[in-house]
Amino acid sequence: MELFTNFPLWVALFTIGFAQFVKVPLQYVATKKFDWSLLTSTGGMPSSHSGAVTALSTAIALEEGLGSPLFAISAVFGIIVMFDATGIRRHAGEQATVLNALVTDFNKLVEEMKSWPQKAEQDKRKELKELLGHQPIEVFFGGLLGIFIALTLHAVLH
Repeated sequence: MELFTNFPLWVALFTIGFAQFVKVPLQYVATKKFDWSLLTSTGGMPSSHSGAVTALSTAIALEEGLGSPLFAISAVFGIIVMFDATGIRRHAGEQATVLNALVTDFNKLVEEMKSWPQKAEQDKRKELKELLGHQPIEVFFGGLLGIFIALTLHAVLH
């Protein structure tokens, strides 16, 4: 039953859910369209990954102290996750954008050169996911969100 009272775990999971949910109204403000697929997608503002790891580290710091080995592990883990979100995953998303453009251009060329019906095959084609990583500002606000939620829930629940 200790699992149900594990504050660091639950605050990190709550932060993921909250960050994913808040992406929908933020996107609506920007585009005037609701995109409910953002609830389960990667990338976007704020970073739920950054929020989760900072909430986890903050909760561990509150419960175990800044000098604890658990805090050290979670802090280093968080730094790696946030670095990855702005580095490797972001660049993979940029490459996916270029590849999707190449596929689109190639398909247009094929249509122009040959006129056999390929619509069904093109409709089945699944584009590469372009929104994999985060801009640094998205990671920053995800991190702030995680710290804020952990501090708030710790004050309310403890």
